[in-house]
Amino acid sequence: MIAVVSALGMTAVLGGCGLTGGSDEVTLRLVAADYGDSAANSSRKYWASLVEEYEKTHPDVNIEVSVYSWTEVDRKVRELVDAGKAPDLAQIGAYADYAKAGKLYTASELLSITTQADFLTQLAAAGAVNGTQYGMPFASSTRLLFYNKSLFERAGITPPETWQELAADAEALKADGVKYPYALPLGPEEAQAETMQWLLSGGGGYTDTDAGTYGIDSAENIQTFGWLKDELVDKELTGPVAPASLNRADAFEAFTDGDVGMLNGHPSLMKAAAAKGVEFGMVPMPGEDGPSKVSMGVADWMMAFKQNGHAKETGDFLDFVYDEKNVLAFSREYDLLPVTNSVWDTMSAAEQDAGLRPFLKALPTSELYPVGRTSWAAVSAAVKEKIGTAVAPGGSPATVLRRLQVTAVAEESAE
Repeated sequence: MIAVVSALGMTAVLGGCGLTGGSDEVTLRLVAADYGDSAANSSRKYWASLVEEYEKTHPDVNIEVSVYSWTEVDRKVRELVDAGKAPDLAQIGAYADYAKAGKLYTASELLSITTQADFLTQLAAAGAVNGTQYGMPFASSTRLLFYNKSLFERAGITPPETWQELAADAEALKADGVKYPYALPLGPEEAQAETMQWLLSGGGGYTDTDAGTYGIDSAENIQTFGWLKDELVDKELTGPVAPASLNRADAFEAFTDGDVGMLNGHPSLMKAAAAKGVEFGMVPMPGEDGPSKVSMGVADWMMAFKQNGHAKETGDFLDFVYDEKNVLAFSREYDLLPVTNSVWDTMSAAEQDAGLRPFLKALPTSELYPVGRTSWAAVSAAVKEKIGTAVAPGGSPATVLRRLQVTAVAEESAE
């Protein structure tokens, strides 16, 4: 089985199936991604249970679910749409292209007012194109700074709250022989995530919120990457692998092996580290003058295609999918954060979800990728390819960020 990674950075497993009930008046077809890391917890089982319960009380609606790995699912949906056989529903990584092409129902055409109002505000906003919501958040996550408690205790240091403290901690860890004082994965796997976390901590980001345009080469962003290069990379505090060649999965593995002092991580790293006996702590990402007030958030999306005209049945099924008990069950099964206020409240108070509380706390104020822009896919790909060169020997953060801004503007103009 081939392990791959979703937009949330979660490991998923190659697999596919169809779940078919009885033959009734209306058949809804859903293509979904697999969040499981083994056959035992494949998303196939989650959907099978959900569909069975729904069909018991809706005998005139049959739900057929096909589950694919993250290496296949986006391509599979694209092939179906291009062949004129769009599914009624798709749960995948991006929605903007389909919305821009006029192929999707809006959320308000499908969902009850109660369901639509329950989405966390910033997730609902990220699902909008030109102010209209098409993408319905299905799963979410945030990032925090993980640190190895044993390595910190041995070096006599405390978790950082500022960039200056982070650099000082990294110096102490290096002096104590730690292989990766701070792991900086700017390799092609997920460089756009590490980049965004740092940009936000410096008061910037991919977009200029006020102007509503890309702002990759802002003064704040240039200053942030200048500091990264000067204070961490050039001082050899990021480990033996050049940031441009270090992928997130390799950085996570090094952390679970006890070779990393600090790195940015999402909830799944907790289980992986605990399984290897690594004692870790988590704190908000340090900023220039104190903990960053904004964390990076990510989401995967549910969308409904108009081609088959099943708006009423699709909306009713989605109201069931987003029922509190179902969102709660999915979030707990896959160590993900909820997309609704009601489940956020439940998990924030529940003792069994105590380990996720730092991530839950960060979620309401998190900022997501600009996924409502159809240009984002190309911009993200460019960041993955080029951002590592900004901190390479002889590299110029200002030059690289300006080139990425030129790419972003060109892609935006081409929409």
